[in-house]
Amino acid sequence: MPAGDHDFVVVANRLPVDITVEPDGALSWERSPGGLVTALAPIMQKNAGAWVGWSGSAGFEHEPFDGEGMRLWPVPLSEQEVADFYEGFSNATLWPLYHDVIVAPEFHRTWWNAYVAVNRRFAAAAAEAVAPGGTVWVHDYQLQLVPAVLRLLRPDVKIGFFNHIPFPPVEIFGQLPWRRQVVDGLLGADLVGFQRPGDASNFLRAVRRLTGMQVRGPQVTIPGRWSRPDRQVRAQAFPISIDATSFDELARTPAVLARAKEIRKNLNNPEVLLLGVDRLDYTKGIRHRLKAFGELLEDGQLRVPEACMVQVASPSRERVEQYRQLRDEVEVTVGRINGDYGTLGRAAVHYLHHSYPMEEMAALYRAADVMLVTSLRDGMNLVAKEYIAARSDLGGALVLSEFTGAADELHQALQINPHDIDGTKATIMRAIGIDPREGRRRMRSMRRRVLQHDVQRWADDFLGYLAMSAPSHLEHA
Repeated sequence: MPAGDHDFVVVANRLPVDITVEPDGALSWERSPGGLVTALAPIMQKNAGAWVGWSGSAGFEHEPFDGEGMRLWPVPLSEQEVADFYEGFSNATLWPLYHDVIVAPEFHRTWWNAYVAVNRRFAAAAAEAVAPGGTVWVHDYQLQLVPAVLRLLRPDVKIGFFNHIPFPPVEIFGQLPWRRQVVDGLLGADLVGFQRPGDASNFLRAVRRLTGMQVRGPQVTIPGRWSRPDRQVRAQAFPISIDATSFDELARTPAVLARAKEIRKNLNNPEVLLLGVDRLDYTKGIRHRLKAFGELLEDGQLRVPEACMVQVASPSRERVEQYRQLRDEVEVTVGRINGDYGTLGRAAVHYLHHSYPMEEMAALYRAADVMLVTSLRDGMNLVAKEYIAARSDLGGALVLSEFTGAADELHQALQINPHDIDGTKATIMRAIGIDPREGRRRMRSMRRRVLQHDVQRWADDFLGYLAMSAPSHLEHA
């Protein structure tokens, strides 16, 4: 296959921009928020990079174009492919399977066929874009077959893959009818990255169990065929982070600090403000959190208006049935708690089903006394790291589920098992009453970790290991 011009190519489900087509057919776009774009933009600019991804709109087709200092390479998806590949196999098969089957995954052959077809299309675009001897970094569970297809098309390039969500134990992963094909797809990479050491171990166990290939430590040996020598694949944890310094600086600005005071005033200056910030997803433990808070009100350990909770739940996958059902359940629970314990003009739970700009999120983090992260399973959970980055005042307390990747790093958080409602209630009360000196000590330790291990360091670590896997032209930032 003919080579392209780009020494460094990122392949992700979505492009890093939100595209608008004007009435005259002209394109306009703005950069999507997110740490991945922030981390990779300097590397893309330095290495004449290209970003391969879907625009987010069904039927959108366009030639590659320049934007945000990189080449943007749209991959088209039809309406049917959005339904089968994205909403179907990615989000109703893989997502629940990889999150410990919190809801039952669905296995449909038509969805799998769409997943194969779309992954081949992404791989072909990457093969067309990357220069001889270049580097391709593939991201996330929607594109697990891309590495192997790309290796067939372009055996000269170096391929990395990073899985942003958990990788399940082989006993769960083994339910997938196409388990071997997915493992073979990932083994097309030179380096397979995961959020937690446990995820990398789960993958290596799946390789050993399903393929019989030799696994020694983090290395898998792919046997050579004909004139091709053996090849090594490394699987390792690279915990992702945020642009911590920028978020820290944002949260210190006078506008954000003033907004934080205004938020507390609008809530009638409660003594205790609890905060939850999530995508509306069944993995986030929102119902468990509301149950614990409702029982604290019922027990009389907390009272309205002295205590209140703000729950931000940004819309997510609203065409998928389980998500519509979750929204209904959460809204009913919020309504019941407010009906039972709220007072006139003073709600117990302020439920916000919107997405907010980073400035507003930073103000909410500064306003909150206790941050509740109660995920039932989470690859990392960057909200926990945003809260810590925002708290240069060393105030606030973080209640953190042990089932998040963040729990591996943030040992000074007050950790919980969100399924243990009594334990969660006790930990929330401990967070509310924590000695200020202990709270500052814990926050200082966590801030040191988050500010030192930021998203740029994550990208540098991954690409550094990938560069050692074979010679490359990549010069990373």
